[in-house]
Amino acid sequence: MDAPRRHHRYYDLILTAFVVVLLCSNFIGAGKAASLDLPYFGNVTFGAGILFFPIAYFFGDILTEVYGYAYDRRAVWAGFAALAFAAIMAQLVIALPVAPGSYMANYQQGMETVFGNSWRVALASMIAFWCGSFVNSYTLAKMKILTQGRYLWMRTIGSTASGELVDSSLFYMLAFYGLWPLNEVLAVAASQYVLKTAWEVLATPLTYWVVGFLKRKENQDHYDVHTDFTPFKLKV
Repeated sequence: MDAPRRHHRYYDLILTAFVVVLLCSNFIGAGKAASLDLPYFGNVTFGAGILFFPIAYFFGDILTEVYGYAYDRRAVWAGFAALAFAAIMAQLVIALPVAPGSYMANYQQGMETVFGNSWRVALASMIAFWCGSFVNSYTLAKMKILTQGRYLWMRTIGSTASGELVDSSLFYMLAFYGLWPLNEVLAVAASQYVLKTAWEVLATPLTYWVVGFLKRKENQDHYDVHTDFTPFKLKV
């Protein structure tokens, strides 16, 4: 018989926050390219989704570090399903006949502008997020074994740099190639990668605090020594 699955006090809360942040990053900020003048860097163009998306990787690092790869894999699939559902519902709402009146006509036009490309953004995001998240989790889990649980900062930054490289490269090419000029796609993808990785560096003290808190409260510090790293499972 399989051993009963251990109850975790905070896993469901982190999973929920992870999915909410993921949805916000893709349906609020992903379609907008913003531009800021930054000291030492000059004018930097970036996707507004950067306000949300690095937090998803932050939660992914915490899930893998405390609970293990299998629990993060379950969270990734939950996020994947939420994105798919939201994208389908956005297209259904847009396709519904519009009620008479100028207000609704303008409202429909706004929805089509904001969400009309949501199927492509969501598909690109799901592919990039799925690939990047598993690269992030796998890298962190393997580095934890190699470092024997030391150098948490090295694991979180190294895994995020690996996962974000895959994620940013795939997402912007799949979502916006042909819609934005190619030089803008490449510029935004590159700036996103640098900014997201820098965010992880700045968040290191918070990561240490949250990980330490959860390990104490959950009485768990998982090592993926005998883990099946296939991404095509939901069992934990």
